[in-house]
Amino acid sequence: MKRLLLSFILLTFLLSEHPEHPSEHPTTKNEPTLTMADLALSIENYIQHDINLKGGFFVYDKNNKAILDLTLLKIHKERLSNIGGDTYFACADFQASNGNIYDLDVFMMGKTQANLEVTAINVHKENGKARYLWENQKGIWVKVKK
Repeated sequence: MKRLLLSFILLTFLLSEHPEHPSEHPTTKNEPTLTMADLALSIENYIQHDINLKGGFFVYDKNNKAILDLTLLKIHKERLSNIGGDTYFACADFQASNGNIYDLDVFMMGKTQANLEVTAINVHKENGKARYLWENQKGIWVKVKK
């Protein structure tokens, strides 16, 4: 299922540029079925729900083999994107209890705000240093190591 979802996501990516994140996140020109405000609120609600359940927002960092205790700093609302098939992409900055700043890529699926679910969270950057980039390979967006 994860491979199918990842394949679908990668097949639907297009890229746009933003001064803060030039050419590094997938986007599309599809019209969203949810507003970007709905998506931002859903991400904030997901984080708050996780905090309520666990006493904090935690993400496993595969690179450093550590659990990150994170505090949300900013959701990049200008980067929220509908990438097709009721799948949405967002980028958000967090500060960890160790003082590092992490940029996370968040993927959600759902037809309405009420049924949006987080399907993947990836550590994209640590203290501004990208761990991977998005690259268009013959019309298919793939995540490549930096």
